[in-house]
Amino acid sequence: MALVSGNMKGFYRQKKTIATKKSPILSPAIISLGGKPDLEDEHKESEVVLRQFDLNMAYGPCLGMTRLARWERAQRLDLNPPQEIERLLKSGKVPTESLWDGRI
Repeated sequence: MALVSGNMKGFYRQKKTIATKKSPILSPAIISLGGKPDLEDEHKESEVVLRQFDLNMAYGPCLGMTRLARWERAQRLDLNPPQEIERLLKSGKVPTESLWDGRI
């Protein structure tokens, strides 16, 4: 029978790396879906609202259609999509493709 030691730290040795200027450690929270670090704040408030619209399944699936087409379909079906989404999409300053376009 083996003796059990109370010193588990000695048994499971951990090697920790320290972030330096040459090799920074990037956490998954600061890596965007494209795999690039979000060093500049490229997600504007409008993009966050549109992403929430894409992820909200109350307005139906979003694959194979633009955000505006999805908004119009939800409006026709009396699902009451936010008017802010229509305003953003018709301004022409935001991407019309959904978050999932080209990824699935």
